[in-house]
Amino acid sequence: MMSKQVVIIGGGAAGMSAAAKARRMDPALEIVVYERSGYVSYGACGFPYAIKGDIACVEDVVVRTPEQFAKQGIRALVRHEVRAIDPAARTVRVRDLSSGVEITDSWDELLLTAGGGAIRPPLPGADMPGVFTLRNVEDALAIQGWIAQHQPTRGVIIGGGYIGLEMAEALAAHGIALTVVERLPHLLPNLDPELAAHAQAELVRQQVEVRLSQAVEGLDGDACVRGVVVGGQTIPADIVILAVGVRPQVELARAARVALGPTGAIAVDDHQRTSVLHIWAAGDVAEAHHRVTGRPAWVPLGTTANKQGKVAGENIGGGDARFGGIVGTAVVKVFDLEAASSGLTEARARAEGFMVKTVSATANSRAHYMPGHQPIHVKLVYEEESRRLLGGQLIGREGVAKRVDVIAAALHGGWTVDELAELDLSYAPPFAPVWDPILVAANLARR
Repeated sequence: MMSKQVVIIGGGAAGMSAAAKARRMDPALEIVVYERSGYVSYGACGFPYAIKGDIACVEDVVVRTPEQFAKQGIRALVRHEVRAIDPAARTVRVRDLSSGVEITDSWDELLLTAGGGAIRPPLPGADMPGVFTLRNVEDALAIQGWIAQHQPTRGVIIGGGYIGLEMAEALAAHGIALTVVERLPHLLPNLDPELAAHAQAELVRQQVEVRLSQAVEGLDGDACVRGVVVGGQTIPADIVILAVGVRPQVELARAARVALGPTGAIAVDDHQRTSVLHIWAAGDVAEAHHRVTGRPAWVPLGTTANKQGKVAGENIGGGDARFGGIVGTAVVKVFDLEAASSGLTEARARAEGFMVKTVSATANSRAHYMPGHQPIHVKLVYEEESRRLLGGQLIGREGVAKRVDVIAAALHGGWTVDELAELDLSYAPPFAPVWDPILVAANLARR
């Protein structure tokens, strides 16, 4: 009996988690991973900190190499691009980008983990040297190389989301004077405006200019970028980061008639199965069940990719694993601030049709008499009638990153704000006050 052939398209977090789990489930599987870039199994969230210099080398974010996977019986082929999928014949057409040679490979089970691609808007001049997106190791190396070679003094970041603000800190560390341009009325779309305002104030404090509600019209330059045109004016720039978001790379799936969901990502069930038998999907290319809304969502995060990949790999290997869904928990460092959210913002909750109430509070990160205590701003969003917690946001200089996990746990449990207020949270003066900021907010909701 021939071994089952497993082909995985994409060597990021989801793909390699799936490959490793499938191998543990069934040592007889023939597993091959095709990855378009030159690296597999890397922590993309570390790129800004490598570019800043906190991490010694960009390649340090690589978790495992193809050679290491080979010792586990997994063939991970980099610089190999899958060009087409034939579900009927169960084949894929693959091009070796180094040699240009194309081959046809067969599969019994196919896993789509091509991830999300950085959006490069169709702006005049967006392809000039000195204009970068940040999605893979090569992108990070290119930015690092440009800084070393050209020593830019002025930069523009287009987009005020997580990557944009992390890259503001990274570039500022190299002495680059920065402008962040965001077409929306506030930074950080995962926060409501009043909390995002604290992030804007921190950027200004760090001497980063912020331009909100402004759209980029184009980029100027000759041999390389020299400026960004906004509102008819040119902002000088020797380096530009395009951080306007990502989109799921579903072109192969669409061509193979794999069903997409309402978000535009691949529709999957709780086993990571797609609409086509023997084709699976996981990670940034796939939707996830949102536990708060009860509907499909697309929230491209490394945590979700690893979990979905593990579920897909276990099932491909003969198991019966389920992915329970997400609540969309995320945290970002904005210079000296921590900003975090889980569940729905007020704006998102209203857009989803919930009748909502909110409560906001500011409380200390530690006991008020402890040196170094900092204010933490908390906002809770909950359903008016049922009082079910729908989401929470926090921003402050310390103690935010792990407190948001309390909110995430409450959302997973379907708690009310009243139940949240009853939590027995830890207290010691160096770490938290008697009334934790989360409890202060929840008790305000109780009243």
